[in-house]
Amino acid sequence: MLYPLKFEKVFKEKIWGGRKLESLLNMNLPQNTDIGESWEVSCHPNGMSVVENGKLKGRSLESLLLEYKEKLVGEEVYKKYQNKFPLLIKYLDVNDKLSVQVHPSDKYALEVEKEFGKSECWYIMDASENAKLIMGLKKEITKEIFMEKVNNKDFSNLFNEIVVKKGDFINVNPGLVHATLEGSVVICEVQQNSDTTYRIYDFDRKVDGQLRPLHLEKASEVINFNEEPQISKEENREIIEIKNGEKQHLVKTEYFTVNKVKINGNFKKNISDSFTVLSILDGNGKFISNGKEYFISKGDTWFIPSNIEIEIDGKLELLESY
Repeated sequence: MLYPLKFEKVFKEKIWGGRKLESLLNMNLPQNTDIGESWEVSCHPNGMSVVENGKLKGRSLESLLLEYKEKLVGEEVYKKYQNKFPLLIKYLDVNDKLSVQVHPSDKYALEVEKEFGKSECWYIMDASENAKLIMGLKKEITKEIFMEKVNNKDFSNLFNEIVVKKGDFINVNPGLVHATLEGSVVICEVQQNSDTTYRIYDFDRKVDGQLRPLHLEKASEVINFNEEPQISKEENREIIEIKNGEKQHLVKTEYFTVNKVKINGNFKKNISDSFTVLSILDGNGKFISNGKEYFISKGDTWFIPSNIEIEIDGKLELLESY
């Protein structure tokens, strides 16, 4: 019988990474490395999730999907995606500039890269005072202007810049040029199950004496020159009262739904036909499911298989993704 699953974290060393996942989210990071990402729920060959708790310990998410099918992910999800798991959930520590990049849509990526496109969203868990992002291009930038400037290595007056703070949420559609520009941010990211990124500009950084490769041709084919970021601020979102807490709807797309939930006390989660991923942003407490208790704390990520009833008890802030 399935139960709430916790996976081993898959850490990714990045040129722009840092050590904040340790101090902010209590993660036990490998020594002397700058960790940019912790893959929390992944069925991607570049970082496969392996169960950490209970009788399924040591099993990969891929093997569970092949065995349990709709019992794991839900009938509707399984009907749509079959044996391809649809989402990838990460924590990111962007301690230095994230390269200027763009992601392809399903149509382009499936044709060219033989994997899903990359629609993603960012919940800003922490941000320095000076945190500034690139989100989209300036209104007057056409494909011709863009290609001429980047081929001349002129990146001035191209990008739309925004200031962000803790609690902000950004939906990053395929085709939206994005990057971090100043300061540092820690992000909880929910995205399609894809690892395809086209790099436009990398601030001339070198790794082992070499500039990292750019993907200007592919990028120019997938950029949506009119795409604007969808941003919401904590103070402007509608608050929905729930028993012993509140909920904010962050985004609902064809690929994922993400809500922010605050709980103070006891809360029974509705049974859902879809699997649900709970990313614990703050606080601690426990799940009760089928008579068993599972202790949860900040920095954890829990995978709740479809049609499993859980009760949550504690003082917590979390993201609910499905």
